[in-house]
Amino acid sequence: MSIVVGAFYFIYNKLTSNQEMDFKVFWDFLSKNNAFSIKNVIFLMLLSILNWFFEIIKWQHLVSYIHKISFCNSLEQSLGSLTASLFTPNRVGEYGVKAMYFKLSESKKIVAMNLLNNSLQMAVTTLLGVAGLSLFVLRYPLDISYYKVFKFGVVLLIIVLFPIIGLAKTKFSIKGISFQTARAFYSKIPKALYVKGFLFSLIRYMVFSFQFYFLLTLFGVKLSYFDSMVIITSMYFLASIIPVISIFDVVLKGSVAIFLFSITGVGNIIILSTILLMWFFNVALPSLTGAVFVLKFKLPQKTVCL
Repeated sequence: MSIVVGAFYFIYNKLTSNQEMDFKVFWDFLSKNNAFSIKNVIFLMLLSILNWFFEIIKWQHLVSYIHKISFCNSLEQSLGSLTASLFTPNRVGEYGVKAMYFKLSESKKIVAMNLLNNSLQMAVTTLLGVAGLSLFVLRYPLDISYYKVFKFGVVLLIIVLFPIIGLAKTKFSIKGISFQTARAFYSKIPKALYVKGFLFSLIRYMVFSFQFYFLLTLFGVKLSYFDSMVIITSMYFLASIIPVISIFDVVLKGSVAIFLFSITGVGNIIILSTILLMWFFNVALPSLTGAVFVLKFKLPQKTVCL
């Protein structure tokens, strides 16, 4: 119950006490633009439903390697874990919540499979983000020292790779799961499962990135779809590599987006409005739906799909 109350409070607080933009300014801007006809709102809702639909079937598909579940089960686990993980950095709370839906003997495998689920989505974000950021740097002059950026990248790569190489050669384990055990587990998963999971992640990415572009057009931004995607993919990539609690994700994306879009002359209020609406449609509303599942969740009762 406390999770649900906390979720409602943070969503309300984010919408009414946004430090990045006064709520009254935001509402006046929406009213002034008159962009939200019933048709546009329905279309935005459909895009959000599609976004989560592909996340739900992706989880259903991946977890079937361990335990087959229905679409209804996957819906409850995906949205319920979203609600419960609002207060954790990079939604790490999602791992424990999803594991609670399964037998204790399967919990480690479920955690490993959820890591794969998120890694596939991150792989799409990284691949498209690196491509987008490369194009962005080529198209728009930036007053930065590329030599310093290169040095920082090399140091960061060393910091990341050394622990991975070290873990691969030791018997270090997290909650009883060693690097060798995890590698053996992932190597047994059929390649078709990886391919389908990656495709679902890619489709989902294309849906919510198009939703972002559609919102920009509603606010009168004249950038082409290609130019917008160069910036949008860069924004999601840069925002994804910085650990942040989910409820503050809108602030981080807003800051990154303002920096990137300002170079093309797009106003701050347009970007902040777009970011806040993306958060509302794709995080706030699904979280409120997930609160219903959190309230009715009981251990060790199984989910019944009616």
